[in-house]
Formats: sequence, C-alpha cells, structure tokens
Amino acid sequence: MMADWNRNGGDRFRIGRNIVGRKLADMTNLVTGGAGFIGSHLVQLLRERGESVRVLDLRAPSVPVSGAEYLQGSITDGELVRAATDGCRRVFHLAAHAGLWTRDKREFTSINVLGTRNVLEAARDAGVETVVHTSTESILIAMGRGRAPQRVDEETTCTEDEMAGPYCVGKLLAEREAHAAFEKYGQRVIVCNPTVPVGPGDHWLTPPSRMLLGFLNRRYPAYMPTTLNMVDARDVALGHLLAAERGHPGGRYILGAHDIQLADLLAQLQRLSGVQMPRRKVPYRLAWLVARVSEWLADHVTHRPPSAPLAGVRLGGIPVQFDNRRTRDALGWRPRPLAESLRDAIDDYLARGLLVMPDPVQQPKRAR
Repeated sequence: MMADWNRNGGDRFRIGRNIVGRKLADMTNLVTGGAGFIGSHLVQLLRERGESVRVLDLRAPSVPVSGAEYLQGSITDGELVRAATDGCRRVFHLAAHAGLWTRDKREFTSINVLGTRNVLEAARDAGVETVVHTSTESILIAMGRGRAPQRVDEETTCTEDEMAGPYCVGKLLAEREAHAAFEKYGQRVIVCNPTVPVGPGDHWLTPPSRMLLGFLNRRYPAYMPTTLNMVDARDVALGHLLAAERGHPGGRYILGAHDIQLADLLAQLQRLSGVQMPRRKVPYRLAWLVARVSEWLADHVTHRPPSAPLAGVRLGGIPVQFDNRRTRDALGWRPRPLAESLRDAIDDYLARGLLVMPDPVQQPKRAR
C-alpha cells in the first residue's frame, strides 16, 4: 500500500481544501503516528466505528488495520503533511520522537516541535475541525524541587529548566505549539497527556513494554523503588476519541489510570505470570550514577541507546500522584483495571515469542 502511494505520486490525496458543505461521512481522520502502539489502537477503534482513517507514519505498520489508508513519511516533510491533511475532518497528532535518548539531541526539536508546527499549520490551512495533540505526562513532573512527592493535575505547569532531559523539553515546546494554535488562531486544538501505556499490541516495543519484558524474562536482578501511573493503550486511544468529541478547545486531558509502586507492580506481574520477580532494591543515587555513566558512554563511545537513560531515572526518582478526576468527569472516560492490561500484555508477549517462561516444574500456577 505504501509503494502504491509513492508510485502514484499522491493521487489518492487529491482532495479539495475547501470542506464547506462536505458531508462529515465523506471526510476522514488523519492519525499521525498511526502505526505506533497507541496510534494503531486508535486506528482500529475508528475503523470499528465505521470511520474513514488515513495514517501518516515514518514506519510501515506491523499489522495494518483493514480499510485504513497508509502513507509512509515524516511529519517534518511539510508538503507531505499538507497532502495527508487534505479533506480531513479531524487530525490526531501522535507522531513524535518518543525515546528518552537519541544520538542527535536536535531531533527532539526538529521532529517534536517543528513536526507539530507542520501538522497544526496544515490542519489550519485545510480547515480541519479538530486537532487532538498527544503530549506526555513527563512534562508535568518538575526537576529541581527535591525528591518530595508531587501532585499533578490538568492545571500543572513546569518550565523548560525543570524538564528531566532533552526529550521532555521537546515535548513541552510541542505542547506549547498546540496551545498557541488555539490562543492565536482559534483552532480547535485539544491536548491529551497519556501516562505510561501498557497492554497488547505494542509491535515496536516502547520503553514500558521493554521494562515489563525485562522483568518477566528475568534480565533485571534488582529494581529502583519508584511510583508509576499506568494506563492501557486501548483506553488511551479511546480517551483521544472522547477528547475530540467532548473536549474543550485549548484544554488538557490527562489519560492516566493507576498510580502504583513498582514493588506492587512486580507483585502483580508475579501473580499473573508465575515468574519470580526481583526483591533487591537499587537506591536512587546508585541508579542515577549508573545512568549518568551509561548515557555518557552512549553519547561519546557506543552511540547506542543506554541501558538506563538518565531522564528516565530522574523521572522515576520523584514520587508522583496523578489526579485526573476532571478528565474522567469531562470525557466520561473509565479506564479498565490494571490487572486486565497486564494479563493481556503477557498473553500478547507469549503469542509473539517475546516471553520465555520458566520451567513448568518450578513455575507456580499462573493467575487468571
């Protein structure tokens, strides 16, 4: 499907920019990053509801969703973004450089900030009704205030100096682009801030899935005590759709479900899988030092992702409580139990051969 679009020179996107008078049923949804973890669930959800969907992603989909159009390319390509946006009623902008580390730190700006600007400008020119911009919970956690617990809600704001690393700075600036489009141009732009997504269907293995697999495959002999807020990627996809339908322009909606101590998460994983979890704890200062050395080696010697990105350790070193009652009430959003998400994720890992279970003789009966 990608090759066909490239050969045709974009003919399938020759749709008029003027959407006045168009039937909503004739218009489509653009999902940037629609081949990713959350994006693929959103594409599936839209198609199940009978809606037309177009995807713009740098990567081809691992498992294409039936009936969706796929366009392969970068959000930094302004001409391509304009072509993909033509004839769209709504744009769900999920595409981003999502890693906590990259060899060229400028990519966090060129992709996350300038790419977001391209999407917003193209949507504005095409007369798109609604843009839902995907941000992240990490820009709501402030460094430099000590390691005391922080409470985060929809009104929380942080400065660039308080970001945990270059990725967070890039995502903060990208979210500001979204708010500026609403304030300056009156675009109907709505921001969603997912927390840590888990569940089935993570074909590219985002950091949360790699973390779960690391514990389940017994690669981590110890853990750093921390607090996470976890949410099913399928619920995040639904939250994006509800935000588009019910969200307030210029508003922010935190898509987070369950605050949980890492020790309690490991206990749940052990009950669900039968795999013994580590009990040894790594103090924050030691984890920080290891991450500092690991990232220096990645930047200057190996040029490969570090085993422990410094930004991730810094974020994990602060206990955070997420209060998103306003999001749940405004959108009518009710995420599923965490145990269901973890169980479905484990089943998915097993089906894909990513999880090596221990000897059945030594393995306790798996909880269902």
